Amino acid sequence: LAPCAGTCYQQAKQVLHAAVPDRLQGRERETGILRQFLQEHVLGRRPGSLYVSGAPGTGKTACLSRVLLDCKDKLAGSKTVVLNCMALGSPQSVFPALAQHLGLPVATGRERVRSLEKHLTAQGPMVLLVLDELDQLESKGQDVLYTLFEWPQLPSSRLVLVGLANALDLTDRSLARLRAHPAGSPQLLHFPPYTKEQLTRILQERLGQVAGDPVVDSAALQFCARKVSAVSGDARKALDVCRRAVEVVELEVRGQTLLKPLPGGES
Repeated sequence: LAPCAGTCYQQAKQVLHAAVPDRLQGRERETGILRQFLQEHVLGRRPGSLYVSGAPGTGKTACLSRVLLDCKDKLAGSKTVVLNCMALGSPQSVFPALAQHLGLPVATGRERVRSLEKHLTAQGPMVLLVLDELDQLESKGQDVLYTLFEWPQLPSSRLVLVGLANALDLTDRSLARLRAHPAGSPQLLHFPPYTKEQLTRILQERLGQVAGDPVVDSAALQFCARKVSAVSGDARKALDVCRRAVEVVELEVRGQTLLKPLPGGES
């Protein structure tokens, strides 16, 4: 890493955080498919479902968040509900959580699902339901997942469902029954692990936002990208490794500065 004034390390650490960037490197195809799906189904008022799979750090949530932000104005006429299933106490908890977001009175047991079905098949704006960490809803008999994925197939449904999960085979393993009705099968979108080249571009683009000379040497970035792509292709991991490297150098530089003699010497 190149030595620099303290502020450049702060900037570098900031840009290496796993926030949602304006443009996602190496995910142009997937972003286009997500945009197209929302266009056809939410804006085109066609109920349907999409299952997005990919290992952690392959950009699933970041891509969808970016598309939702970009399409915010277009989607203003519909109701968007985003739930992280990891935060739910049990698979069944998804129903009261959704009811609360839709402003429905709290019901229990079968009545709860029935009131939601009634609401989602009544006249009104389209409802876009995004379920992140969808695999948390797997349960005995998969009744929760089946219920959710069958809702868009109900007559006069206005639900568009997007589920995100790590497992590539969740729909094959847990939702085999949906395949009996081809129209009921969710559209599939897989996010492959990032390649070495893609990870290098992601790191370069992030660090390119820091003013002045490059903070991290190009060879070091490529080394990091090569190692991470060989293990997981996880962009968050690559950002994390670089951020920690910057922290280590920052501490060393700070230590050397404290030990240096006062004015007269190099600052």
